[in-house]
Amino acid sequence: MLHTRATLMAGCIAACFTTHSLAHHAADEATPLAVVQVTGHYNNAVGTSDAASQGSITADLIAARPAMRTAEVLEFVPGMIVTQHSGDGKASQYFLRGFNLDHGTDFATFVDGMPVNMRTHAHGQGYTDLNFLIPELAQRIDYKKGPYFADEGDFASAGAAHIRLADKLPQGLASLALGGSGYRRGLLADSFGAGRGTLLYGAELTTNDGPWDLPQRVRKYNGVLRYSQGGPGDGFSLTGMAFSNRWQSTDQIPLRAVQSGLIGRFGNIDPTDGGESSRYSLSYTQRMRTENGMLEFDAYALRSTLTLTSNFTYYLDNPADGDQHSQREQRKMAGANLAQSWRTDVAGLEMHNRAGIQTRFDRLSPVGIYETTGGATSGIVREDRVRESSVGLYLENTTQWRPWLRSMAGARYDTYRFNVAGDSVINGAVNSTANSGRTRAHLVSPKLSLMFGPWRRTEAFVNFGKGFHSNDGRGTVQTRLPDGSPTDPVTPLVSTRGGEIGLRSELIPGLQSSLALWRLNIDSELLFIGDAGETEATRPSRRRGIEWNNHYVASSMLLFDLDVAASRARYADTSPDGDRIPGALNRVLSFGATVRNLGAWSGSFQLRHFGPRPLLEDASVKSKATTLAYARAACQLGKHTTVALDIFNLFDKKASDIDYYYRSRLPGEAAEGVDDIHFHPVERRSFRLTLAHHF
Repeated sequence: MLHTRATLMAGCIAACFTTHSLAHHAADEATPLAVVQVTGHYNNAVGTSDAASQGSITADLIAARPAMRTAEVLEFVPGMIVTQHSGDGKASQYFLRGFNLDHGTDFATFVDGMPVNMRTHAHGQGYTDLNFLIPELAQRIDYKKGPYFADEGDFASAGAAHIRLADKLPQGLASLALGGSGYRRGLLADSFGAGRGTLLYGAELTTNDGPWDLPQRVRKYNGVLRYSQGGPGDGFSLTGMAFSNRWQSTDQIPLRAVQSGLIGRFGNIDPTDGGESSRYSLSYTQRMRTENGMLEFDAYALRSTLTLTSNFTYYLDNPADGDQHSQREQRKMAGANLAQSWRTDVAGLEMHNRAGIQTRFDRLSPVGIYETTGGATSGIVREDRVRESSVGLYLENTTQWRPWLRSMAGARYDTYRFNVAGDSVINGAVNSTANSGRTRAHLVSPKLSLMFGPWRRTEAFVNFGKGFHSNDGRGTVQTRLPDGSPTDPVTPLVSTRGGEIGLRSELIPGLQSSLALWRLNIDSELLFIGDAGETEATRPSRRRGIEWNNHYVASSMLLFDLDVAASRARYADTSPDGDRIPGALNRVLSFGATVRNLGAWSGSFQLRHFGPRPLLEDASVKSKATTLAYARAACQLGKHTTVALDIFNLFDKKASDIDYYYRSRLPGEAAEGVDDIHFHPVERRSFRLTLAHHF
């Protein structure tokens, strides 16, 4: 098999050389392929944003650079790091602005108006699984950072990303990707006229075993069907999406097990960990121009399931059968967003106004945590039926006071209702009342931004805002822990407050550059800990940092990106344990270069670095920094066909995607267990070859 891949790779490269001359002379006739289009990667020009840390990413950049996992499309958001601590079927781990965002708690993600973050989730609050996305169908990504925007609510304190799907493809696409460790990916997508509109379809099949001693056996299926009429400013779309995934997991492993030779870097302790998930959605989006503004409407309905089986402490709590547990949920979610924008003139001042309402309802029946042995259920820790609903109202006014001064003032009001009914095992007995109940919460969040300039293609920003994230509904009514001890319910809506000053400039021809100094305070990072089935109240925290982002078009053939971020994260109160926030990044660096029009050739290089993280509050244990490089070389074989070779972990670094420090017990160890670093290694150097044909 290895010989076959090498032969295929060599044949494709040879074909590139033999067709180089033909491709060069036919350049004017050939239709540019998505894999080599690089101009207009970012839309961060002066005069297009309300903050220095706001911008847009085009489909060209998404297509031009390789991604090992689907969720890595969010790494195009400057300063964002995406990793994994389990099998690729699970939601990724996200880091931004001094946060270990876990699976998405303080970063809001949307696809065509549908929220991706899951509330009261079986595994983690704000769980953001992007495996259902087909990246080739993404038209652009609009991102914002900080709680400064009235139309952003739950989970958006660190930032938000809105992924917009295309209504129409420039050409049909059929592609096949092959890689080591059983990686296979097939994609078929196209769009065509249907009645007065356009029908778009996409189908994806992916399999992957990975480098793990226990093959992860990912089997992922994606389908999209979309009908649209009109354009982005005046039209509608109706989209159906279907996703199914199944996998085996190699979760984080104890460092001592590797150092002793018990297992290798890609080994495992419990070979029965794994999971399966599904997601089916129907969404409707409409934009309609009015006499002096625009009416926007989104509606969606979704059904999803998840079963996740994990064992992080091995034999610490149950020396006989092990500590494996399963987190499961069945969810139905529906919601709608309505917004009206309009222009007015008051006392000679030009004003743009926007008002909106956002509604969402989640029904989980059930969401639970179960004891398992070898993947088989042996008991219940907690099983609940949850109804969670929310309504958000917002109003935003933008006023042009002077040619060089603009303000944006807004406010939003959010109200939540939680209804939890279920069974909890307390002191070995099932209790149906201790952790059931109803509660309500509401919050007002003011916003204010000032924009100055531009002068000499440079503008300045001052932004302030209050935001929040919701807590797990189960934690808002919980009064007893599994051992019977009393506990106070968590605050349903946790407030955040942030501010930012920034600059954006195009003073140097071809260079878009922005600089932002930011600060964010959180009242309390209170969360329901899904892995343990109990609520943990952490302390108030403060974060501040600096970001410098640069996008430079050196020539029609060469484009560079450089993003640098440094942050400081500390608990706001004093404690003998220390003031460091475990898992918080202190620096991120990302560098990218894209080349095109070298005859039939194009290519890209991407380097990302994220610094060490404290693993304990006193910083006595830290993770090491991680630096990885990706590369792509692509060749146009003819008018409609390309071949691309992607290399991941180009320099074959032995590093960690993520590190934790906690107590676990391996067979034969003392009953009290051992405190140790538990890590998930980055994958070794790997290759993927993609043959793409446009029709």
